[in-house]
Amino acid sequence: MTAPIALSCGEPAGIGPELAVKAWAALGKSCPFVWIGDPSHLPTGTPVVEITDLSQVSLVIADGMPVQPLRFDGVNTPGHANPANAAGVVAAIEHAVALVRSGAASAVCTAPIHKKALIDGVGFAYPGHTEFLAALAGVDRVVMMLASPELKVVPATIHIALADVPRALTPELLRETIRITAEGLRSRFGITHPRIAVAGLNPHAGEGGAMGTEEVDWINGFLAGMSTDTLTVTGPHPADTLFHAAARSRYDAAVAMYHDQALIPIKTLNFDEGVNVTLGLPFVRTSPDHGTAFDIAGKGIANPSSLIEALKLAQRMAAT
Repeated sequence: MTAPIALSCGEPAGIGPELAVKAWAALGKSCPFVWIGDPSHLPTGTPVVEITDLSQVSLVIADGMPVQPLRFDGVNTPGHANPANAAGVVAAIEHAVALVRSGAASAVCTAPIHKKALIDGVGFAYPGHTEFLAALAGVDRVVMMLASPELKVVPATIHIALADVPRALTPELLRETIRITAEGLRSRFGITHPRIAVAGLNPHAGEGGAMGTEEVDWINGFLAGMSTDTLTVTGPHPADTLFHAAARSRYDAAVAMYHDQALIPIKTLNFDEGVNVTLGLPFVRTSPDHGTAFDIAGKGIANPSSLIEALKLAQRMAAT
């Protein structure tokens, strides 16, 4: 039997705790996981079974949600992040990674964090989950893939200003993004000969230099040399024609040049069920493709679909 998934609690004042309970109720034994966090943050009346060893998950999951408890320092109020809880949030992520690296867990799934609370509470030095996980794993470069049944897309540059993208987008960065994406498609999705379509940086992929010169200057020639006997790379494609159904049938994943170019199409196609996947780590990591949603936290109305899909995808990827 595959080991359970380690689910870190994320920001306790957000929707993470209530989504975890809904996911446990929906998935049960079909996708076992252990929640790592403070049990007092879970919705009132949640059946909880505190465990010390992940081998206990399959034995108790029908009776309650398996939890490895961490006691947080601050008061928790849904909708209002408390920096006093930042150390606990970080510890939950670190514990989840330790479990998967030891083999006790099969994968890591992370609930959303609130970066300002982490900065205010513990001086968190990373732009987000992805970079922190890379540091914990001791790897230099990872990529963020957004995955749904309709589309897998990777932004080459992520959380930077649009004005900074042309300078940040280098041949080395694009080469590594394509390489890690291809390796992830092979090792995590079982695609032996990946097909990767790359979007242009400029409108109409530059239109021969009329709408920007990066494609003419280097992107066209660079991509022309990327295909191998086991990898097909095409592009640069105009981004406005890359994501309709017929175009998507011609590739396994798309590489976009910047954040919104990647996230707008996947959130338009499948807003509730998109999953964030980190490729390039020595373990499987997924997360729901949404934030903490403080405005609805604690009201019991948050949609668990993305977390459920993130857990299910983690299970499938770990078994590949």
